[in-house]
This record gives sequence, C-alpha cells and structure tokens, in this order.
Amino acid sequence: MILVTAANGNQGQFLVPRLLAAGEDLRACVRSEASAQSLRAAGVTDVIVGDITEPHVMSRAMRGVDKVYYVGPTLHPKEREMGFAAIDASRKAGVRHFVFSSVLHAILTDLTQHEIKRDLEEYLLSSGMEFTILQPANYMMRHRLKPVLEQGVFLLSWALDRYQSMVDVSDVAEVAAGVLTDSDHHAGATYELVAPGRYTAHDIADVISEVMGRKISVRQITADQFTAASLGMDHETRYPYRTAAARAISKRYSSHDFIGNPNVLTWLLGREPTTFKQFVERELATL
Repeated sequence: MILVTAANGNQGQFLVPRLLAAGEDLRACVRSEASAQSLRAAGVTDVIVGDITEPHVMSRAMRGVDKVYYVGPTLHPKEREMGFAAIDASRKAGVRHFVFSSVLHAILTDLTQHEIKRDLEEYLLSSGMEFTILQPANYMMRHRLKPVLEQGVFLLSWALDRYQSMVDVSDVAEVAAGVLTDSDHHAGATYELVAPGRYTAHDIADVISEVMGRKISVRQITADQFTAASLGMDHETRYPYRTAAARAISKRYSSHDFIGNPNVLTWLLGREPTTFKQFVERELATL
C-alpha cells in the first residue's frame, strides 16, 4: 500500500490519478472532509481525514503501509516537527520506502522552509529506511496567471531582473509516480527536478504575451502585499511565521538567482519536460 499525504494538494491532484491508473493500492491523508470527498469521487477508497500534527493520525495513516509519499505543509510553523514525526512513524510501522518531496537547493539556510527540508533530508538519511528525495524548483502555478487575466499584469514579490528556474507540478507528479511504482530502481536517490529555461519576470511576461497575443506588463510588489493578498491585511499578527518566510523569500530572490539544471528531470521523464510556454498555453486554455 502507498500512503500519499496532502493528497488533494498541488502534487496530489496530479499524482493520485496516476497511481490509481497504475492499479496501486492507495491510501490518502488529507486535513478536511471536503478534500476527502473529492478524493473518494476520484476513486480513492481509503481516505484518512485528520491533522498530521496529531500523533494518532499519523500512526493510523502509516498502519499497513509499504511506501510513503510525504509532502509536508510548507510555511507551517510546525513543518519540521511534523516531518520528523512522519519519518518516526514510518520507521515504527515498518515502511519499506519513504519518498520525500523536498525543495531545490535545500542547503539555503537563509530560507526557513529550505533549512527545514534540509534537516528532514538529514533525518531521513539517518532513519535506516530506503528513501528517495525529490527536489523540485519553483512550481509553475496557475494562480499566478489570474492577475494577468484580470489586470494584464504579472506580479512578483522579488526583483524583476533576477532569474529563476521552474517546474511543472504535473511533471513532478509523473516522476513521483514512477519512483513509487518502481521503488527498487530509485532507492537511495536524490533528484533535482527542474524544467528547461531561466526566467526573469520580464521573460515570463514575454512568454505570456506571446501566448495571449497581447502585451503583458510586470510589476514588483512587496512580500507583505503578496502575503496580504492571500492571508488578509492582518497577516503580520495572525500569521507571523508565514509573513517572515515570505519576507525572507523576497530578500533572497531579490539578491540571488534561483536556478537549476533540467538534465535529471529529462532523464527521469524520458522526454523533454514541460516548458513554461507549454504550461501557459495549457493553463490559459482551462482558465
């Protein structure tokens, strides 16, 4: 049996259908009943609803599981403790293969969410379990295209002339499915998952402009403006951890490029990864 955490999240929405299509015995773990209903409608019969910060939830989720795909709650103040608990529970339950969704360049200690994932990678390597670590670049995200459609502007909360590498989350899910269904072939591996291309905000806007057939502008916003848009104007008092993390991201990405190499992803997929232009064409067609 394979356990997938955050099974209705960014990766899970692409990964779960692949595992079901492959005929895998699947258990999904989600936080809300709404997510559970969505997964049951998709064909998942074994769904556990609960907060994985609760030890009994994680213990129950791991029972009888052979493989785990662990996606932690990024920007959660207890992300490190939850990851440690998941690894401990997996080991106690006799899990054979633990696949961890980490992040590209987890060694960056000036980014809190990277440092946490680096610590979890180290803990997993010391656990005695077979492991695979996936290190995806920044996701190409649909929600970042919505201001483009509504306002004709691409918004970014760091310097517009800094380069970033990205990856399509669907490609990440395809790799994860391959790792989980062929564990022996991928045991002990750490894979950087990066699509071709390095993009400034201006490059991103040019691609979107080409696809849409009209000129798209770019505008830099502050980390606080970005956070307020998703969490509300009181984010600094209600969500101090996420606010601090967003500010750290803005500072890092404004002073350094965040780039990687597409070779590993290309080898794992057995094809060329999805480009940013292909992603924009696909998402704008659905939006």
